[in-house]
Amino acid sequence: MTGRGDASLDDAFATEMGHHLGPDFPEDIALAVSGGGDSMAMLALAHTWARVWGVRLWVVTVDHGLRPESAGEAEMVASECRLLGHPHATLRWRWDERGNVMDAARRARLSMIDRWRGGIRHVLMAHTAEDVAETFLMRLQRGAGIDGLSAMAASRRVIPNPEAPLPLDPAEVSGETPPGIWAPGFAVVRPLLRQRRDTLRHYIRTLKVPWVEDPTNADPAYDRARMRRVVATLADEGIGVPQLAGAATRLARARTALDHGVAELAEIAMRSAHPGTLCFARAPVEAAPRESQARLLAAALRWVSGADYKPRGVPLEDLLDRVLAGGRGTLHGCEVACLPEEIAIWRDAGAVRDLSTPAGDTLWDGRWRVVVAEDRDLSGLEVRALGEAGWAALPAERRAAPAVPPLRIARVLPALWSGARLAGFSPAGFGVPHRICDTCDAFTARLLSD
Repeated sequence: MTGRGDASLDDAFATEMGHHLGPDFPEDIALAVSGGGDSMAMLALAHTWARVWGVRLWVVTVDHGLRPESAGEAEMVASECRLLGHPHATLRWRWDERGNVMDAARRARLSMIDRWRGGIRHVLMAHTAEDVAETFLMRLQRGAGIDGLSAMAASRRVIPNPEAPLPLDPAEVSGETPPGIWAPGFAVVRPLLRQRRDTLRHYIRTLKVPWVEDPTNADPAYDRARMRRVVATLADEGIGVPQLAGAATRLARARTALDHGVAELAEIAMRSAHPGTLCFARAPVEAAPRESQARLLAAALRWVSGADYKPRGVPLEDLLDRVLAGGRGTLHGCEVACLPEEIAIWRDAGAVRDLSTPAGDTLWDGRWRVVVAEDRDLSGLEVRALGEAGWAALPAERRAAPAVPPLRIARVLPALWSGARLAGFSPAGFGVPHRICDTCDAFTARLLSD
């Protein structure tokens, strides 16, 4: 890399970095660099910026193995990093040919970066204004509402692993791994969302930065490639990237306002509830606008179930109608019931009936940690839902203990089992001494962080 690129682009990048990470910048930041033009431009911009601010850059490339050229492209990024003096690692993933390949690749990318990052808490990704416009059209085609059509956030906290992830296998990684103590959650920062691809290409051509063009970007088998052609067609009618990205950005602002309104509704309506469940007073929920009701229910279902995504619109609206009419229903791995004065949401028994983990540090149902005294032998013990069999095994006086919830809720909470024998249930103070800890963020905190 020689010379200096567009000074205005360098200044814009510095402004974005200051806005999202300043004024006290972290000592280390990671960059996800694929080798494409956008991410190589981000690497060049970050290199110039980091020299000024004294920040160490750690570069990672995820080789998805979907094309024969991908290994060579990862090596091209590694070579550029050696030239610039930044540590680089390649993470290798292979698709198991189940599900949607693009979605699987996205999930794998976040998960592997999470397992690699050590103590680093910020990872830069090179999404551009074109990405915002294309995503807008892709989601519009699928009938998305405000949430789906909103522009991707310039900074977003993600938690792909709620507990310490398994270390990367040596076959999955080559290169350098950042030091530091891993902690759950990291921030994805997108400093190029306001930039156009042509501007970034001009920048790296000026600096003679190498880059590759992924042929899947023009392959009509992929949704995004088709939408790139649609964007080009719409531009001839005056509906180009600035208009599409601008609409997505304005919808994102509207979404934020709605989320704050729902958080305020939750604060007013929330009532004390048993662990892992939510209860809302009926009166304030029934008095709220329909959109707020739907968003509150969607967020509650996602929190109770631990699901990555909110439920789809039509089933959600149907359930909301039933609940507001005084009924109940099941959706998204949860049960919802309209009680005389409350709306209650708890885990669906069918969703956890077959979940089992060895007693120890592993989370059960993605959220519950069972803590047992260190000197206790856990050999042969498993964590499973209490279920109706476990409820029946509890002595009557234990079922009547103040901390024990009603059967519908107790049966979906974690219990210790030894084969078919109930070995312990914490709320009832029964069996092996232990306690259950819910590792999820508080519901209202999660509302504004998603």
